[in-house]
Amino acid sequence: MNSYSVKTLSEAMGGDLVAGRNDLMVESGVSTDTRTLTPGALYFALSGDNFDGHQFLEEAVSKGAAGLVVSSSNLELLEAGKVPLIKVEDTLIALQKLAKWYRRQLEVIVIGITGSNGKTSTKDFCASVVGQRYAVHATRGNLNNHIGLPLTLLEADDEDEVLVLEMGMNHPGEIAPLCEIAQPQIGIITNVGHAHIEFLGSREAIAEEKGALGRALPEVGTLLLTVGCEFADYFASRTPARAIAVGNGRGVIRAESLSSSEGGSSFNLVIDEERSSEVQLKVAGRHMVNNALLAAGAGWALGLSAAEISRGLQGAELTGGRLRRFEREGISIFDDTYNANPDSVRAAIGVVADLPALNGSSRTVVLGMMGELGRFAEEMHLQIGEHAARNQLQVISVGIEAARIAEGARRAGGSVVEHFDRYEDAANWLKGTLRAGDTVLFKGSRKAAVERVMNEVFPPTTN
Repeated sequence: MNSYSVKTLSEAMGGDLVAGRNDLMVESGVSTDTRTLTPGALYFALSGDNFDGHQFLEEAVSKGAAGLVVSSSNLELLEAGKVPLIKVEDTLIALQKLAKWYRRQLEVIVIGITGSNGKTSTKDFCASVVGQRYAVHATRGNLNNHIGLPLTLLEADDEDEVLVLEMGMNHPGEIAPLCEIAQPQIGIITNVGHAHIEFLGSREAIAEEKGALGRALPEVGTLLLTVGCEFADYFASRTPARAIAVGNGRGVIRAESLSSSEGGSSFNLVIDEERSSEVQLKVAGRHMVNNALLAAGAGWALGLSAAEISRGLQGAELTGGRLRRFEREGISIFDDTYNANPDSVRAAIGVVADLPALNGSSRTVVLGMMGELGRFAEEMHLQIGEHAARNQLQVISVGIEAARIAEGARRAGGSVVEHFDRYEDAANWLKGTLRAGDTVLFKGSRKAAVERVMNEVFPPTTN
């Protein structure tokens, strides 16, 4: 964040400076976590169901905080005057108000990305593509919600020209406020799946929520959509911006002559019938090609050439746990453990199913539970097991809540189906079964922690 006085920031968030000098400067942005707070940062004491940032005010002061933003009325003002103390009604709302104000101070293009799957990979592709010409700041990790997006925006400074921001949600009414803060000019809706259906009730409701991004764009903006998304026309009809479709073999921006292998994908990138360039992605999967095409569309909207876009896609480094491939003792491993919902699991299964099983080698999927499915959970876990078995894959489900996956695989006639309540038992089975030439995928929701199995079978290397 650029440097501002405590007075300026207090006024921007609607706070009341109750102690300390108002001319002191905030030089190191903002922080909500004293464990990572750097000297010169403004500390926001956020409160939640299981934590209260007001308990760490003294620690924030000891670590050199330039000021404290608090909502508690029972403070002893921390030796009044030692550091500026800004009183607000709600520290989270104050953080969001500050981010919204700060966005207006920046002369940047904002690319907003939402969707049921692929947000982070699309963000990574986008940042790499746009970075071929512009200075880019992008969402780190999973900082994409009502707290993370303001923090991400407040990390930017005057040297940045483009911000690439993920916009996540799991309840109705969450995307529109993020758009109000970020004010995007380019929007990307990756798809509409079943993620968070427990809280929204239907895919139509999910589409309505995701569509808030398109509705927030200006008339001079651009909305990028997937040709194969059944809600694409709906999104296009409800945005004031120009809507551009991308897809495999279809769309204004498309992939032609697609070829896939376990090491990645290659295709000819065609843009508006006029420009084309060969692309070699370092990650496998048709869904990853689609994510790359959406990023290509953002680059095209910003005036990049096909060659620049191709270079950015080929050089993209994806965030860990997103279909990362590595080898150990001749075994191909796909690490897709970051998260899971029915649509992303089907996509990952498709990657493994597309690979040939040569010379008796096996293709195995190790699957954990999928969260936030509510009343749909049992049937969707069964369907995932059936889908994997019908693709001739060995199916291993891990954790009590994933047992229906194995049940579905058996129901579909799977040749090798195992379920383990305990991670250790699953790891031992894999250690005794996998051989050189085999392929194995690890996939599950964060709660499932399937990486525990993967790391037991294939311990992380130190280099």
